[in-house]
Amino acid sequence: MFNDVLIVCHANVCRSPAAEQLFRARLREHAASGNGSFHSAGLRARDGDDMDPVMQRLLAERGVEVGEHRSRRLTSRLIRAADLVLVTERRQVPEVERIEPTARGKVYALGNWENSDVVDPHGLDEATYRDSLELMDRLVKGWLSRICQ
Repeated sequence: MFNDVLIVCHANVCRSPAAEQLFRARLREHAASGNGSFHSAGLRARDGDDMDPVMQRLLAERGVEVGEHRSRRLTSRLIRAADLVLVTERRQVPEVERIEPTARGKVYALGNWENSDVVDPHGLDEATYRDSLELMDRLVKGWLSRICQ
């Protein structure tokens, strides 16, 4: 089990905080549960923004509590502290590695096992939010089956 998993997206208001909360919720449900810590940040985040209200509502529909979330910008310190960094889009891997070159080998796409990216639904129609959330939930379960062995 990885002790500290950092999930990264663009602004840290939609995809990465949703994936963070999905990891926490699904870890509790996972048969081989562990004590992992999950955090999120954004490559271009403004510190202190609230989570997207549509994504919050859709998470609540799935029984996933969000609590208090405030966006934060990705830093070298956050990357170094993480055991595993998961990005929502494959093109973000080199961006993270540019911020912290020592991260090579621990940065992967959330959709790594399906060779997919999670579309950023922020500001789009609800169907796009639902599709992104469904994909993230499936990808989170896939990662947990691998990291909780």
